[in-house]
Amino acid sequence: MDNRKWSLSIISLVFLFITCSSADFLIQQVTKDRGTTYNSSYSLEANLGVTRVLREERPSSKIVTIASYSVIKGRGEPYQSSVFEAAGYKWRLVLYMIGNINDGGAGYISLYVRIEETESLPSSWEVNVDLKLFVHNLNQRKYLTVTDGTVKRFNNAKKEWGFGQLIPLSTFENTNEGYIVQDTCSFGAEIFVVKPAEQQEKVTFISNPTDNVFTWKILRFSTLEDRFYYSDDFLVGDRYWRLGFNPKGDGDGRPTALPIFLFAQGFKQNAVATNTWGAVNIRLKNQRSTNHRQIYSAAWYPIGSGYGVGVNNIILLADLNDASKGYLVNDAIIFEAELVKISVTNIVSA
Repeated sequence: MDNRKWSLSIISLVFLFITCSSADFLIQQVTKDRGTTYNSSYSLEANLGVTRVLREERPSSKIVTIASYSVIKGRGEPYQSSVFEAAGYKWRLVLYMIGNINDGGAGYISLYVRIEETESLPSSWEVNVDLKLFVHNLNQRKYLTVTDGTVKRFNNAKKEWGFGQLIPLSTFENTNEGYIVQDTCSFGAEIFVVKPAEQQEKVTFISNPTDNVFTWKILRFSTLEDRFYYSDDFLVGDRYWRLGFNPKGDGDGRPTALPIFLFAQGFKQNAVATNTWGAVNIRLKNQRSTNHRQIYSAAWYPIGSGYGVGVNNIILLADLNDASKGYLVNDAIIFEAELVKISVTNIVSA
C-alpha cells in the first residue's frame, strides 16, 4: 500500500533574511572584493530601489564599447548609439559621461534607453519594458547590472528611461576598479517587453457538486483476499475518483481494523490537469440504522493518479463482524463517498 497512498505532512517554511547595503557601498563591495567566490553567475545584493549585481552573461540587447575613453572624458553632451532592434521595437542608448544634471546625475555616469521610429505605431501606443542597464567590469569579466525592478512604460509622453546615477564617476574612473582598462569601457542594455497575459488559470472551489455521492457495495466480504480492492471510477467535477480498501487491514490498523481511502484518478477529456482539491465524507454504511461510520478528509490531490487519502481504521474488524452492529449484512458491506468540495480549473480570458 505504501506505493499507492501518501501520508499527509506539514511543510515547514524557512525564511531567509538578506541584509541590503546602500548602492554606493555595494558597488565598492562587488568591485573591490577580488577574492570573493561566486557560486553561480549571479551575485545577489540589493538595496531598496535600485539593485546592482555582478553577472557573467553579456547584455542580450545592446553593447556599446568606447575604445578611447580619454578622448570624451569630461564631455557634457550625451553619446547616442546607433539604432538597434530589441523585442520588436527600435531603440538607442543615450550615455552621459559626466552625468545628466537634469536627472540628479552630477558626479555619476548616466545611461538611458530611448525608443525610436514610433511613427508607425498606433496613436495611443504604449510599450512596457523590464529594463536592465550594464557597465562592463573588464578586470572581473563581469557586468555590473543595474535595475530597479519596475516596469518602464514607454509612450509618446515618455520615450526615454534609464538611470541618472548608474555608477559613481569616481568609482568608474578609478583604474583599480576595472571599469576602464587600456582606455576602453563598455555599456549595455537588456530590454524585455512585458506583454499582458491574454489568458489566466482560474481555480474555482465548488461545494456539493453535481453527482457527488458514490455508493460501492462489496459482496462476499468473507471471501476477499489480503490485497487492495478498488471500486469503479466515478466522475465528480473534472476528475475521476475511486475508493479502495484492504479487507485484512492496512498500516497501523492492520490486522484489527478496516481501512478506506479515496483515490484521485485521471481527468475527463479536455479538462485542465492540475492539482485537485478534494474534500470528502467517506462512510461505512450501517444497513440497519443511520448509525454510519464516517470520516472526513480534505487534501490537494496531485496530477498523477494513485494518490489516496483516508484512514486505516474506519471500524474495528471485531465490530464489523458483529452481526448485531449492522455493518456487515448478508456478507456484504457498503461504502459511500460524498465529495463535498472540489476544485475545477479553467483557462479564461485575463
